[in-house]
Amino acid sequence: MCAIAGMYHLQSEPVPSYCLKKMCDVMEHRGPDDEGYVFFHVENEPYREEGYWVEKGPDMPDLSSRESWRSAFEGNGDFNLALGHRRLSIIDLTAGGHQPMSSRANGIWVTYNGEIYNFKDLRRELLGKGHRFFSNSDTEVIIHLYEEYGEEAIGRLNGMFAFALWDGRKNRLLLARDRYGIKPLYYTVVNGILSFASEIKALLQVEGVEAQTDYEALNDYFTFQNTFGETTLFKGIKILEPGCYLVVQRGQIVKNRYWDFCFEERNEGDEKAYVGLFRECFAEVMRRQLVADVPVGSYLSGGLDSGSIVAFASKNIPRMMTFTGGFDVATAVSIENFFDERDKAELISRELGTEHYQMVIHAGDLEWALPKVIWHMEDLRVGMSYPHFFLSRLAGKFVKVVLAGAGGDETLAGYPWRYKLVRECASPEEFEQVTYDYWSRLVKDRDKQKFFSAQALRKIGGYSSLDTLRRAINGSSNDNYIKKALRFDAKTFLHGILVVEDKLSMAHSLESRVPFLDNELVDFTTKIPCKYLLNDSWIESARTDINLSGKYLLRKGMEGILPKEIIENRKQGFSAPDQSWYMQQLVQFIRNLILSDRSLDRGYFNKEYIETTLDEHLRGKANHRLLIWSLLSFEWWNRIFIDGEHIETEQRQGN
Repeated sequence: MCAIAGMYHLQSEPVPSYCLKKMCDVMEHRGPDDEGYVFFHVENEPYREEGYWVEKGPDMPDLSSRESWRSAFEGNGDFNLALGHRRLSIIDLTAGGHQPMSSRANGIWVTYNGEIYNFKDLRRELLGKGHRFFSNSDTEVIIHLYEEYGEEAIGRLNGMFAFALWDGRKNRLLLARDRYGIKPLYYTVVNGILSFASEIKALLQVEGVEAQTDYEALNDYFTFQNTFGETTLFKGIKILEPGCYLVVQRGQIVKNRYWDFCFEERNEGDEKAYVGLFRECFAEVMRRQLVADVPVGSYLSGGLDSGSIVAFASKNIPRMMTFTGGFDVATAVSIENFFDERDKAELISRELGTEHYQMVIHAGDLEWALPKVIWHMEDLRVGMSYPHFFLSRLAGKFVKVVLAGAGGDETLAGYPWRYKLVRECASPEEFEQVTYDYWSRLVKDRDKQKFFSAQALRKIGGYSSLDTLRRAINGSSNDNYIKKALRFDAKTFLHGILVVEDKLSMAHSLESRVPFLDNELVDFTTKIPCKYLLNDSWIESARTDINLSGKYLLRKGMEGILPKEIIENRKQGFSAPDQSWYMQQLVQFIRNLILSDRSLDRGYFNKEYIETTLDEHLRGKANHRLLIWSLLSFEWWNRIFIDGEHIETEQRQGN
C-alpha cells in the first residue's frame, strides 16, 4: 500500500518536475517507509529516452524547489515524464520492493499502489514462460505480466491496485485501477500536462493546478451525498473509474474499460450446494488475503460481515488482533441506543479467541477530528466518516494491515428494504425514478431552489442529477430489478464507501483489505439466484424484521461458525448517535461553523434554509443529521482546499 504520483507532457515539452517531491511529500502518510523518483527526457520516436533515478538515502538531492532542482541536476532538469512513489512496506520489506521499479531491460517502469493477491500464481506462470525475477514483490509481477500480455495483463490481476506504467518501447503511459475502485487514482490535464496521483491534494502541488468548486458535482453531492462516475468536487480533477485504464500516447488520452459488474442468475444447485460453495470459496479468499510480511488484524463491529471475516481469518492467525469502536450513548435517542456494538464484538472475540482492542468515541471528539478527516478525505463521499477515522487510528497503533467488511452488502444483498422498493417496478423508467427518490437523501429536487443561492443555481444551470443516475444505471440488460439494484449500488455507493475506506485507513499508514471484493468471490456472489440472497419471508410476512432478510446465504454459511445471536442480529451500520449529539452537545459547534459569516459569504446556500434545517433538527421535528454532516464537511472542505487553511495532521514514522 503506497502513494503514486506523476506528470507527463502530452506534447513532450518540459513538466515542472520539481513539483514531484512536493506531490509525494503531501502523501507521506500513505507511504512513510520509503520514497523514490524517476525522470525522463522522452523523445517522440520509440526507444529514445534518457532517465534519472533518485532513491531515498543520505545522498538524496534536495528536490523541494525549482532552484534546488536545477542545482541537483546541474541545470539539466527539463524532463517531460516524472514518476514518484511513497512506500508502505507490506510484502518484501527489503530494498527489492523499492519503487518506481523497472524491467531492467526494455524501458518499462511502474509506480504502483495496492496488493495483488494472486501474484504468486502469476509469478509461477511467468517463470514457466522464461521471465526472470529480481525481487519477491508483487510489483515486479505487474511488469512481467505486461511484458507478456500487454494491456490484457490488467484483467488478470486479482487485487486492489492503482498504477502508472511507462512503456518506453512504445512511448506509452498506462494508468489503471482495480475492478471495484478499492484504490484511488486521480488525474487532471492543465497546460498540456497530465498529472496523476493517489490523492487530490498531491495534484494541487503541481504548478498551474488550482482548487475550484465543480458546481455539477456540488449538486450531486447534496442530492446523493456522493458523486458518480469520474467527477469530483474539484473542477477539472477526475477520478479514474473502477475497472478502467487510460492509454496516453501521441498526445492523446483514451479511456478503456476492461471489466464491469454483471449481476445475473445461474442455477447451479440447491441451497445446501450454494452454502457449501460459498464456504469453500470464502475460505480460499481469506487464505489469499492474509499474505503479508507484517502483522494483519481485523475490524470487528459485532455484525455479520466483520464477524465472518474474523471467523475464517482467525483459523490462520492464532490470537488475531481485532478492533472495535463504540460510542458514548448516554444521551442517545430511540434506535441510537443500539449503535454501540462493543458487547457483540466482545462476544465474537471470546468465541474466536482474538486479542481484542476497543475504544469509545464521544461527541466532543468530532470537533477535534473533523478538519483532519476532511483533509484526508478531500473527495467528499457517502456516510459520516469520522468514526472510521478513530477506529483506523486505533488499529494503526498495532498493525499495518487490517481486514474490513466493505462490499458484503452490495454483493450479498444487504439492503432488503431497498430491494422491496424496486421488486414490483413495472418498467425501467419506474426503476430509475424509484431509485432516484430513494437515494436523493439530502436535498430533494423540489427544495433545491430554496437550498442553493441564486448564484449557485446559475452555475449549476440545467444540470440534472437524475440524468447522472440514469447514466450510472445504463449498461445493465438484466430485467431482474433486484439484480439491477445490486448493480447500481455496487457501481455507485460501494465506490463511495471504498474511497472513504482507503482515505481514512491510509490517514494512519494502515492498509485496509476488503475480502468480500476478492475477484473469485465477486464472480461467484454476483451469479447467485435471488432466492438464496434474500429470505422469502421478507415479502410474505409482515411480522418478519426486514433487517434479518438480507444476506441470507451468508447467514446460512455462518451457521455453526458464529454465535446464533450474531447471525440473527439486525443490520447496523458503523454510525455515531449524531442525531442526539447534534441536538445537544454539538449545537454551538454546528452553528459556529455552518452559520458563520465566513461560511455564508461563500454564496453557495440560502441562510434561511440552513437555519430552518437546524431548527427542525433541534426541535425533533425532523432528523437532518446527514445534511448537517454534509454541510459541516463541505465548509471544512472549503476552508482547507479553497481558502488554503493549514491543518495539523498526525504522522507515523517510517521503518
